[in-house]
Amino acid sequence: MREIVFDTETTGLDPNDGHKLVEIGCVEVINHIPTGKTYHQYINPERDMPAEAFAVHGLSAEFLQDYPTFAEVVSDFIDFVGDAKLVAHNAEFDMRFINAEMKKLGFKPYSAMRAIDTLAISRRKFPGASHTLDALCRRYEIDNSNRVLHGALLDAQLLAEVYLELMGGRQAGLELTEQQKKAGVIQRERPYREARPHQASADELAAHQNFITTEINDAVWLRLARGAVNEETSIETELPKDR
Repeated sequence: MREIVFDTETTGLDPNDGHKLVEIGCVEVINHIPTGKTYHQYINPERDMPAEAFAVHGLSAEFLQDYPTFAEVVSDFIDFVGDAKLVAHNAEFDMRFINAEMKKLGFKPYSAMRAIDTLAISRRKFPGASHTLDALCRRYEIDNSNRVLHGALLDAQLLAEVYLELMGGRQAGLELTEQQKKAGVIQRERPYREARPHQASADELAAHQNFITTEINDAVWLRLARGAVNEETSIETELPKDR
């Protein structure tokens, strides 16, 4: 099951007010586990950067002016996403900006049915708790110490770890965690062993013969041995009809 965990940074809160994308970060996950494949792109919004937005992500108009516009990178983004589900924290916000840019360029917007909102999942699992990305990192003991400012790729990488925990966590024993690898934990290969024999012993055969001879009236096994039961007759036909 391939999914893309992603995050965006923007110039503001609403694309209908002229605000634009300035950064996209994507992490590929398969069966809820990151594969290591990512997509990251700074985007020239071709407009100024409001002070409120700069305070959140630290991306200035001057820094972004040498990067491509969304029109120049949209094909690479679409190719990376493919037909995967899209996972985001407060997905409606990120999907609204992505779709606004897509529609301007004549591309079909992504359906809301493709979006998985980790904010909604967190609210269902932990009613009354804080549901920010930082709060979820603390809850699941995920190291977010590098998150001084919002950054699309870093946030997508953290969210991919949070998403794994929200969906039940990594099953113990499937593979070593990075912490275990650093600690020198060794995953040993199990030696191959031939299947143990399961045929009955002489004592077991003798006990069975005694049982069918003394405890069962006209046992099928004995009739078969005598040739009294036709080979085409199944054991089921010898059982009472109500069984």
